[in-house]
Parts: sequence; structure tokens; C-alpha cells
Amino acid sequence: MSALSCDILPAGGLDPSTLVIFGASGDLTRRKLIPALFSMFRQDLLPRPFAIVGCSRTEMDSDTFRHSLQQQMDNGLAEADAWTTFAALVHYHPIRYDRESFTALRAFLQALGRTGATGSNRIFDLAVPPQLYPVIATLLGETGLAREDDGSRGWSRIVIEKPFGHDLESARELNRTLHRYFREQQIFRIDHYLAKETVQNMLVFRFANSIFEPIWNRHHISYIGIMAAESLGIGNRAGYYEEAGVLRDMFQNHLMQLLVLTGMEPPCLLEPDPVQDEKVKVIRSLRDFNTEHGSRICLGQYTAGEIDQTPVPGYRQEQGVDPRSRTPTFALLELYVDNWRWQNVPFLLVSGKRLPRKVTRIVIQFREVPHLLFRNQLGDSIGANRLTIETYPDEAIRLTFQSKQPGASLCLRSMTMDFTYGEHYRKSALDAYARVLLDCMAGDHMLFWRQDGIEQSWAFLTPVLRQCEQCLDRETLLHSYPAGTWGPAPVRQTVEKLVKS
Repeated sequence: MSALSCDILPAGGLDPSTLVIFGASGDLTRRKLIPALFSMFRQDLLPRPFAIVGCSRTEMDSDTFRHSLQQQMDNGLAEADAWTTFAALVHYHPIRYDRESFTALRAFLQALGRTGATGSNRIFDLAVPPQLYPVIATLLGETGLAREDDGSRGWSRIVIEKPFGHDLESARELNRTLHRYFREQQIFRIDHYLAKETVQNMLVFRFANSIFEPIWNRHHISYIGIMAAESLGIGNRAGYYEEAGVLRDMFQNHLMQLLVLTGMEPPCLLEPDPVQDEKVKVIRSLRDFNTEHGSRICLGQYTAGEIDQTPVPGYRQEQGVDPRSRTPTFALLELYVDNWRWQNVPFLLVSGKRLPRKVTRIVIQFREVPHLLFRNQLGDSIGANRLTIETYPDEAIRLTFQSKQPGASLCLRSMTMDFTYGEHYRKSALDAYARVLLDCMAGDHMLFWRQDGIEQSWAFLTPVLRQCEQCLDRETLLHSYPAGTWGPAPVRQTVEKLVKS
């Protein structure tokens, strides 16, 4: 990639297509998908021609659907002229989850493809509860909407959100259903964390800069911390969260992907399959939880406390939560990658609800200098270098190093060099959902999960999930922590090290 190159495709470089959104009356469509598509429209990044078809069980016509979407947009976002033009691309087709209704949908899409010149290229986005994934995939297959030919028929792609199953067997069962009608190249499994600019920049940062890759190993790095902390509670997601808990909600997908991007070997090419191959190798190399010196886990659940000086209830007092719930809302996993590069370097994965503030970052903590030539002047400790790759609150890369303060005496001071995206790239950036939708339109799998990676991730985590769920003394293994603190007491200092500036 040269200094002048750009991987954003112009609209003319994308095939004409139709995006079909199942669950069009739901929250995900209104909060994420439509704003992302409208942003792409204003930046002239949508294919030409292009159509959007919303599908759900709610009875309404296209005009009503368009009006409801406009009402949900943020103030000032839906400029009148731009929205009017964009809304002309939007259609609505009510649907039931049965074969007759999907046959009618096929006829509707065929007619739209002819009148709108979008042809037979279709993306089916499943913005629905996970239990509907196999239902919709099966109906698409049985009515011929999943089929694609090399000739004039066009292509068909299916987009599904996490969670991809709730354990290894359910992930495999979902995969069997999808592959009954769709080839792997047609399936796009979204993890929007991977579309964040700083996360994408990880591969470029590591492999396009020769000063970092030679020291990216066990000889120079003390530990790696990967954190996704949230100050919010569970909101209105009690039904989902009671089933999922923090491990299924955050670790199997988001944090595991950040781990493999940090720990992977250089791929032979920056193309989807070589990159995915290296990711899977990292997961296969993870040390299990059953050996004497294996990976470890600490679980927690928040109790009543304060966030920003505002009292908040404990997890068991949240609406819809079992008063005796033992669902973890915090976890710290200490993982080890058993390969030449990372042997015995701990990877600390942390995520939790009701922590003091929202922080998403990767911390590369380098080892201390091996010879303290300043010990007579400074004592026995000099702060080690630290590299922080942050996606929230800023999208930034920060490098901390030691320097001498001006003056006659020898005093060291930690200094930080910052690179922030907002300061250097002022052009309107695509949000995560817009980026993954654009890559799906282009048929690029780089930012999406491949099935073997999902299965390897579940294979690693399923035993510990079962142990947590079946253990009779789980109450003693589930540590409480007051809302507004950095997790349970046994690991609080470790977590605080990851969030220090």
C-alpha cells in the first residue's frame, strides 16, 4: 500500500445490488444499519443502482417505513434533500417466516431487480434474534434465493450478527444449516469490532513498520492486556444477558479477535484467506484451562455502587434479572499462546459491566531495561515502555518512553507520543457498520469470521463455560465487586494497571 493508495471502493466499483434487511422494524436496523447506509449514501459509496428492502412481520407500506426511519434519525442527520433522495432507494415488504411468504418475497425482489436495474445480486442481512438465523437461511434456500450461478443469475450473500451459537455444538449446527444452502464464500459473519479503524490498523502497524516487528515477542514483551470495559449496566437486555453472560457476550467474539490480531504471525499476503489462516493458528495454540500451569479465569458480578457519583443498582436488582442469579458480568482471562513467539507471555483479556468508565484498548507492556546503569541516581526501578492501541475513548496509538527532565539533576520523566485519528484524518470516516456493509457489497471477507475460527474459539471456551455453569460451588467462584470499581478485589490491581495513562 503506497502513501497515496486507498482501499475504499468508489461506487462505480461495486456491482448493482439489493440489500434485504430482515428485522427491519427492530432496534438494530434503526440505530445502526440505516444510519450507516445513509452515511455511505452521502459519501457516494453505495453501488449504482442500489435498493434497500426492509422485511419484518409488522404490516406497513414503503411510505410508512420510510417515514418511521426518518423519525428515528438523529437531529440534523437526515438533511431534507439528501434524505429524500436516499429514501427513494428504500422499500418495505411485510413477511412471515413461512415458505409461502418467502416465495412472495422472491417475486417482489425479481420485479424490483427489473424495474430498478439492480439485477439478481442480493445481500440478506439478518438483523433478527439468533434463533431465527437457521429459519431464515432455510427459507431462503428452499425458495431459491440462496442460489447463485456463474452466468446472469447474480450473487447471493447472507450477513449474520453474533452470537454465532452459544457453544461449540450449537455453532456447528448453525454452520450445517447455513452450508446446506450457502457456500462459505456467501456467508459474512459480522463482528463490528473488527471494522474499527484502530483495529484495522493493527496489521499495518505491525507489518509495515520494521521497528516494531523484531521486538514483538517474548524476549521484549512482559505481558499484553486487551480490555473492553463498560460503565453501563445491562439496560433492557436482561433476557439475553442472563443466558449469555460476559464470556459469551464479549470474549468468544470481540476479545478473541483482538487477541489473534495482536498475536498472529505475518500472513503471506494481506488477503482474506492467508489472514484467516494465521488467526486460526493462534486460537489453536492457546493453552487450555486444565493443565497445572494453564490459562486462568476470574469471574465477577457487580453489586450496588456509584458511577460518576450516581447510585446504580447491583446486577441482581436489575429489571428482569433473577435475584439469585450467578451470571458473571466481569471476567479476566489470563491466557497463554504456546508457540515460539509468545511462550509464557500472559495475554490478559478483561471485560466487565459497571466499571468506572468505558475503555477499549490493547496494551503492549515491554520488559524493563535489563541493566540499571542509573541505579545509583534513580534506584532500582525505571518505568518500562508501553504501547497502547486504543479504540475508546479515542482512536489512538500511544507510545510511552523515558526522558530526562531539563536541569542539573538526573530525573527521568515518562513521556507519551500520541497519534490520534481525529487529529490527522479530518475527513468523515465510515463507522464500523458502514465499513462491514461496504466490504460485504465488495465480497471482501477480511473483516469477517471464518467458520473454522468460530469453531476453534468455541472449542477453547466451551469447557470453561460448562465448568462455570455446572459447578456446584460457583457462588464461591463468582466474586462480587461494587459498581464503579475496576472489578473483583483479587484482580483489581491488575486491571488498574491496564487503564493507567
